[in-house]
Amino acid sequence: MIENDYRWRDGFPKIGIRPTIDGRRKGVRESLEDQTMNLAKSVAKLLSDSLRYPNGEPVECVIADTCIGGVAEAAAAAKKFKNSEVGLTITVTPCWCYGTETMDTDPTLPKAVWGFNGTGRPGAVYLAAVLSAHAQKGLPAFGIYGEDVQDEGDSVIPDDVQEKLLRFAGSGLSAAYIRGKSYLSMGSVSMGIAGSIVNDSFFQEYLGMRNEYVDMSEFTRRLEEGIYDPEEYEAALKWVKESCKEGKDNNPEHLQSSRERKDLEWETVVKMTLITRDLMIGNPRLVELGFAEEAQGHGAVASGFQGQRQWTDHSPNGDFLETMLNSSFDWNGKRSPYIVATENDSLNGVNMLFGYLLTNTAQIFADVRTYWSPASVERVTGYKLEGKAEGGILHLINSGSAALDGTGEQERDGKPAMKPFWEITDEEVERTLKASQWRPASLEYFRGGGYSTDYLTRGGMPMTMSRLNLVKGLGPVLQIAEGYSVDLPEHVHDTLDQRTDPTWPTTWFVPNLTGTGAFTSVYEVMNNWGANHGVISYGHIGADLITLASILRIPVNMHNVPADKVFRPRAWGMFGTEHLESADFRACQNFGPLYK
Repeated sequence: MIENDYRWRDGFPKIGIRPTIDGRRKGVRESLEDQTMNLAKSVAKLLSDSLRYPNGEPVECVIADTCIGGVAEAAAAAKKFKNSEVGLTITVTPCWCYGTETMDTDPTLPKAVWGFNGTGRPGAVYLAAVLSAHAQKGLPAFGIYGEDVQDEGDSVIPDDVQEKLLRFAGSGLSAAYIRGKSYLSMGSVSMGIAGSIVNDSFFQEYLGMRNEYVDMSEFTRRLEEGIYDPEEYEAALKWVKESCKEGKDNNPEHLQSSRERKDLEWETVVKMTLITRDLMIGNPRLVELGFAEEAQGHGAVASGFQGQRQWTDHSPNGDFLETMLNSSFDWNGKRSPYIVATENDSLNGVNMLFGYLLTNTAQIFADVRTYWSPASVERVTGYKLEGKAEGGILHLINSGSAALDGTGEQERDGKPAMKPFWEITDEEVERTLKASQWRPASLEYFRGGGYSTDYLTRGGMPMTMSRLNLVKGLGPVLQIAEGYSVDLPEHVHDTLDQRTDPTWPTTWFVPNLTGTGAFTSVYEVMNNWGANHGVISYGHIGADLITLASILRIPVNMHNVPADKVFRPRAWGMFGTEHLESADFRACQNFGPLYK
């Protein structure tokens, strides 16, 4: 399934493949031309067969017109790549080449080099030489070197090489795609949450992104002046009435809104959803309605909705718009998620964007609300935690941006999962909707009303929790915790859930423990978490996040990813090979933001 949506009108970055070769003529170069170009074609095929853009299309690779044996051919390849909108490069070679003459010198393009491990020609020697040149010139590159020696002329890509090629390519595409795009701040700072103090220098220098801003009053204007597609609104409202199950009203009876008021709130939140999407990406339909300026949108790949409290003290909250846009389907059918952070937490929004681009799946936004120790659970419920949960659990819960995909009603190999929209079945959409309720908002929190999502994530899903933090004097740092969602007996969940707001979605999460650092216990993971929010992605994607962070020069201050999965530019090893966390900080500080 390919999504030909308006938001993809500018296309996607491509991967540039650079076959480099020994430039010596009269026998040497000629004997290597076919093998070198075939390696490039094999890499291009692997990447196009394995990776997809967010709209479902296969990733596109651009191969240099000729093998690159010197400066002239390197320049010709660079020109072709620029004209073809290449966003990252992979250099491949089976032989010795002239390092500084053949290397990619564009300082803003993520780059990797695969030096073929063969004895006939010293590809590994070139790899070492050119990576040395990259380090010396301050142009970090990822080095890829297969563990096992291959026969000369072999075009097979070994499994360990494939893993690194795919990890680099997926992370590099993510970095390339967001460059030049926008984060749209809808409103300003929410309830003093520092993540919603949008730091434009971070977005500009580390991500290459713009910052766009609209006041919350823009929603009032568009609601009152009807700046949305009325036909889509009617279709959306009809779908919502048929598909979105309204749950129990937990407000005290004397505070509960009338049916008339609740129906008005449904109409309002559906309109707010359309307005948010149009603010982010634009809508050509608005031109036909006389709103040509509004039709342009803000070029936003991520956004945040302030909501609390200036908006929600008077108008319906943003829970519905955040949840629906972050999900993989709506009244128009299955589609790629949008990224909308609740409370305008831009740093969580960036992590949602990272997770989405690395997996093409929806993301769960949540408070990292409570650590429940085994003793506390047993004291409150009489139940002794067991299995993966035996060391304690984290209660992840928030009123806002938990995508409906987070129910786990999608499946892969019979197990709960979150999948790219093109893999989701109609039956899975129906199951997801049935597993979700829309609860009238708690009027103590949200005086203007609205509807909050309520569901329970199925246990057994591999998941990764991550968070980006800003530290004065240090800059951005990333933290990562791989683990699993877990099931609790119904009465245990109910008892624990009732101690907070039971109208919100819950994910019970247990991080994998390593016995070192912040991962000596579940408590220590909670104790070292840098903010009140976190992003939960399906799958164990910590290694991909680490690679992406190193491309963007963002150090990782805690993670539980196995050491053999960590893949960073080769120059990182020059900053130390024993204490890798410290070396990461020094390398990122030394090379500085990618776009500064």
